[in-house]
Amino acid sequence: MNNNHYVPALKYTWLTRFYDPVVALTTRETTFRQRLLEQSELKAGDRLLDLACGTGTFAVLVKARYPETVVTGLDGDPDILELARKKAQEAGVDVVFDEGLSYSMPYQASNFDIVFSSLFFHHLQTRDKMRTLKEVIRVLKPGGKFHICDWGNPSNLLSKVMFTAVRLLDGFSVTQDNVDGRLSEFLGEAGFVDISVTDHIETMLGTLDLITAKKSVG
Repeated sequence: MNNNHYVPALKYTWLTRFYDPVVALTTRETTFRQRLLEQSELKAGDRLLDLACGTGTFAVLVKARYPETVVTGLDGDPDILELARKKAQEAGVDVVFDEGLSYSMPYQASNFDIVFSSLFFHHLQTRDKMRTLKEVIRVLKPGGKFHICDWGNPSNLLSKVMFTAVRLLDGFSVTQDNVDGRLSEFLGEAGFVDISVTDHIETMLGTLDLITAKKSVG
């Protein structure tokens, strides 16, 4: 696998061990993950993918709450995947964690009913955002849903100021699309339908948008 364009979740590999506490402290993690679950309307037998799953917190949560679903996590960081596998083992749940890049997924077409993505797209350049969305379309079944939680256009001056910390860490170029609120636009360009921003969540670092979209059945 070519990892030339891969960047760890907190930009630097030595920060990986701090990923969970940083996310929990700064993003209202419990709130946004619960809302992602609520809007997904999971049912028994669903096959779902947690794209850029990180340390597996969400994938493990989903499998624990919905044991009759089939849960897969994908991430490009082998070190963070080791943490995810350990977390699943400790929780006693069966989650498959695969190593791979978002714009070249190791899955057959029409493989998943639902794909989740949280706090990931702001790491990607515009070109790779579009490549990733095309891959999500490919691996989703017709009528399948894509649920995203990521930084959006800051809703007020304080959020804008605080979001500067994220931009300094992750890069101003890759986060500009988020600041401009363009993720919904990109979803449409990639071929998704029924695109909707379902919620805005204020955090200490800025505004998170929850977005849902669907792969056409046609």
